[in-house]
Amino acid sequence: MGWKPDRHAHTPIYIQIAKYMEQRISTGEYPAGSKLPSERSLARELKVNRSTIVAAYDELRAAGLIESKHGTGTIVSADIWGLSHTRIPNWQHLVQTGSFLPNHPLVRQMRKEMQDNDWIDFANGELAEDLVPNAALQRLMAHNDFHFAWGYEHIQGNSELRETIASHMHTFRKIESTSSSILITSGAQQAIHLIVQCLLQPGDAVAIEDPSYCYSLPIFQTAGLRTFLLPVDHAGINPDDVERLHREHRVKMIFLNPNYQNPTGSLLSYERRLRILEIAAAYGIPVVEDDPYSLTSFQGDFVPTLKSLDRHGTVLYISSLSKIVASGLRIGWVVGPESVIERLADAKQQIDFGQSFLPQWMANQFLASAEFDAHLHSLRNELEERKEMVLDAFQRVMGDRIAFFHTSGGIHLWGKLQENMDEYQLLREGMKRGVTFMPGRVLGSREGFVRLTYGRVQKGSIYEGANRFADAWDHVHTS
Repeated sequence: MGWKPDRHAHTPIYIQIAKYMEQRISTGEYPAGSKLPSERSLARELKVNRSTIVAAYDELRAAGLIESKHGTGTIVSADIWGLSHTRIPNWQHLVQTGSFLPNHPLVRQMRKEMQDNDWIDFANGELAEDLVPNAALQRLMAHNDFHFAWGYEHIQGNSELRETIASHMHTFRKIESTSSSILITSGAQQAIHLIVQCLLQPGDAVAIEDPSYCYSLPIFQTAGLRTFLLPVDHAGINPDDVERLHREHRVKMIFLNPNYQNPTGSLLSYERRLRILEIAAAYGIPVVEDDPYSLTSFQGDFVPTLKSLDRHGTVLYISSLSKIVASGLRIGWVVGPESVIERLADAKQQIDFGQSFLPQWMANQFLASAEFDAHLHSLRNELEERKEMVLDAFQRVMGDRIAFFHTSGGIHLWGKLQENMDEYQLLREGMKRGVTFMPGRVLGSREGFVRLTYGRVQKGSIYEGANRFADAWDHVHTS
């Protein structure tokens, strides 16, 4: 919310708030029957006392604009538009019935409340600001001149960037590709969205990992797909489960995050990689490999991607710069057969007419420079240090109440709660104390897990964040 009451005006603050809320109701932002923010949350948003909001809502209630319902909260009166004999669209109904499904309610609440507050953030899967190579990017911008027409780019993305990515993948990931087999996307998530929309049909069966960040994406449900789960252990998924699911459900596509998997941090074993590729080739099942983390190995070890081992053309490879450079660049890519890339590019052109050239230019300059290698080395060291700090902080305050899975790369820690604990309630209490994390059930079918992202949290806040988490735990445990 951008509006704030004017504390220097002669009009009382509660009257200003009442008029502001009345305006939002009259313009249809809050349609008849819709729920208004709670007194506590609106007070926090506007930085006023709760009693001020109570007085403002009393004004609106006296005017017949709002009413209170037990168990629901404060809602806009259902008959206010009948008094003026006008009608507006039923926005609330449209919001609830649109075909594109919303994110999990707790995730939406968390993101909304974090916008205007100083949180200790173990939830968001991105790099902290001090891990982004700002100085290097600024140097590249300062020492280069822009000579571009401000028009639409090539339908598959900037040709120089695609050539650079092909070279980058050969050097760092042992993947052979050409610029014509690459599509530049707005991050990896758009790539997944395009694949789902263009290559699958409602009712198709797909296999995803369990737990998996894919589980939290409404994309699959929106597309009407049937999702089946592949349990993940310390060595990734079991190939036998892939074969079993295909026999039972005729799986049309497999979505895997095999390298420092989100959220478990597991690394799919080499033997399992070969077996999965063998099964995929035998049954003709496409494998979508999402690989944002393979370059984050703390020891700098080469991690063989499925795509680098693929000898039968079964793998569609997705990666991005979000987890190794900056999420705000919104640079991802898909590598696959040219016919598939052309189909996805056509759909992307219909959606957004292609990527903006400026972030593509910056990505090309950085990937092609010596700065990238130096940044990658620094990033690995920083991520390992933060992981160890998080483990140490939570060990100190939680003891053996959480057992963390081992990981040697990536940006996430997966923790098993050793007591019967409702992780949703734990998050609610954590948010009251200014700390966030991701409940395991948002990411999979198992209860009693949490994901802590060490790539996003500031180092100076880690120990305080652990203390707040422990305080939330104690409150839930004793309530």
